[in-house]
Amino acid sequence: MPLQLQIWDTAGQERFRSITQSYYRSANALILTYDITCEESFRCLPEWLREIEQYASNKVITVLVGNKIDLAERREVSQQRAEEFSEAQDMYYLETSAKESDNVEKLFLDLACRLISEARQNTLVNNVSSPLPGEGKSISYLTCCNFN
Repeated sequence: MPLQLQIWDTAGQERFRSITQSYYRSANALILTYDITCEESFRCLPEWLREIEQYASNKVITVLVGNKIDLAERREVSQQRAEEFSEAQDMYYLETSAKESDNVEKLFLDLACRLISEARQNTLVNNVSSPLPGEGKSISYLTCCNFN
């Protein structure tokens, strides 16, 4: 059974708020990203988590990503604080730099491996009967996946 990965990025923009709610229902994984150099972006996370609780499946995998580690000298949110928050919310945590591509591939590979593992255990909720042609990307089962 091929797994279809479909990635939506709304960058938290308000204009996408109404459509994101419908995508929550069929999502098996969600990535919450905040800017490590912006305390305010971190403080918004509980609001996003409330939305996830309201609209997403209770089995959705949620990953917290601290972005912009290339600007570590401007850090406003400590890694320890973010790790404690993610642990309290039962989320996987990773820091990345989209600009430098640090840990971005790891994020998606780890997430795909977690999804594959859950698909093998039949714990994924498949709310989409069949994707439209051209949607998603088939991936094969991997045997080397660690979600660490």
